[in-house]
Amino acid sequence: MEKHKFIGKTKEDAINQAKMALQEVEENLIIQERSVEKGLFSKKVEIEVIERREIKPYIKEVLLGILKDLGFDAKIEIRSSQETPVYTIYSDHDALLIGKNGRNLNALRLLVAQIIQNEIGETYKFVLDVSDYKERKERNIEFLARRLAKEVKESGVEVKMDSMNSYERRLVHNALSKHKYVYTESVGEEPNRAVVIKPKEKSE
Repeated sequence: MEKHKFIGKTKEDAINQAKMALQEVEENLIIQERSVEKGLFSKKVEIEVIERREIKPYIKEVLLGILKDLGFDAKIEIRSSQETPVYTIYSDHDALLIGKNGRNLNALRLLVAQIIQNEIGETYKFVLDVSDYKERKERNIEFLARRLAKEVKESGVEVKMDSMNSYERRLVHNALSKHKYVYTESVGEEPNRAVVIKPKEKSE
């Protein structure tokens, strides 16, 4: 991922130079002000610019480098889900990469996310998966939520699900957000926060 440097009399001047040189609109650029030099009669501003389109392939490079250092021979496929890039790792050691309850996979994602944030100066949203493990888990969580919602509807008794992270809880909330007979609430404190599925009060 290439970092471009531009110097202008003002930050706006430097940004205009970047847009012309890279043939990009400002929205497609990540701009960080690096230094300001003030002379007796003049001022110069230096900015560092990264093109957003280069971040997606750079994440793949970072992942492959980390996996190689860990001794894994892996391939990575990139696709998009609702404009968020999804990186799926394929290797002969899927179970080890995933870890118990996905802990190793989550740790790897956090490591890469921190590296990217350090490089570009802002958070970048992406999803990391191993042989569609996360996709299967998401389907299972949504299936369980709908099954429990049916039980709550029939019994009229609320059900508390097992503790989940914020992403998994959001899956449950979204899956049941338009349900006619139940609603969901998150309860408890991290890391033991959970979703409760409750029956809606019947209208008179």
